[in-house]
Amino acid sequence: MDIKILHIDSNHPLLWEQLEQAGFINHEDFTSSKEEIEAKIQDYQGIVIRSRFKIDKTLLDKATNLQFIARVGAGLESIDCDYALSKNIQLIAAPEGNRNAVAEHTLGMILSLFNNLNQADREIKSGQWNREKNRGHELNGKTVGIIGYGNMGKSFAKKLRGFEVEVLCCDIQENVGDENARQVSLEELQQKTDVLSLHIPWTPETDKMVNADFINAFAKPFWIINTSRGKNIITADLVEAMQTGKVLGAGLDVLEYEKLSFETLFTHKETPVAFRYLLKAKNVILSPHIAGWTFESHERLAQVIVDKIKAIWV
Repeated sequence: MDIKILHIDSNHPLLWEQLEQAGFINHEDFTSSKEEIEAKIQDYQGIVIRSRFKIDKTLLDKATNLQFIARVGAGLESIDCDYALSKNIQLIAAPEGNRNAVAEHTLGMILSLFNNLNQADREIKSGQWNREKNRGHELNGKTVGIIGYGNMGKSFAKKLRGFEVEVLCCDIQENVGDENARQVSLEELQQKTDVLSLHIPWTPETDKMVNADFINAFAKPFWIINTSRGKNIITADLVEAMQTGKVLGAGLDVLEYEKLSFETLFTHKETPVAFRYLLKAKNVILSPHIAGWTFESHERLAQVIVDKIKAIWV
């Protein structure tokens, strides 16, 4: 085939091994700058990425022989997708690879919030034994609203079976509801939801979607879980809603302040006021963009990418 693939991020070894076995020629470059990659990208028919830097118009114009971009992850927001497609470059992602991990992490955040597990653990380790203060809530009987009912949303809804909850879903696509969730309008979801879980990509339509108006449209105080993308929520508006009691608690695996690479938190040195509140709030659980970052998903993501590449070119 003589298809050369440039890997610019490290991944599970099986990705390299199976592509090599299938006849592809692998090269790696995990350290060069974007400009250095641009200088040699014309030599490659494929590129495998995670999120080290943006695959933008400048890079794509230099990638004169590129046939595909494979991202070992769920989303494609680090790629100028429209421009890539206009150049007949195929885009490959692997949301199937970490959907189970995201679903389990989401459920874990809810149960931890409801039962004050993080707070109770810290208190006992500091010598405090506070039973009444840490009285919890049960998920049973609640209504869980899922916004975004693709791979991640569907996997999470499946995990909720057995908890005796009502599960509603809202999505821009029609007729995506199934035996695990009833599809409703955003308005109905906001009327009935006790726990909101976001499973949406970061797009112009979802950017800053969860703002003050969005939050205030909910009929009841609610908990919110975000394992999607940080910039889908305006953190300052979320904090204000928590201070008024409109939002009862938050589980945030992603933050508005993350860099696109997901590898570091802040793009500036000063800690935002809203984030300082989250750091101290007892009804907040934070994790560093790891919902889909398990040992199992590391392997599964790579396998999905290999299978998709081979399905097209082998």
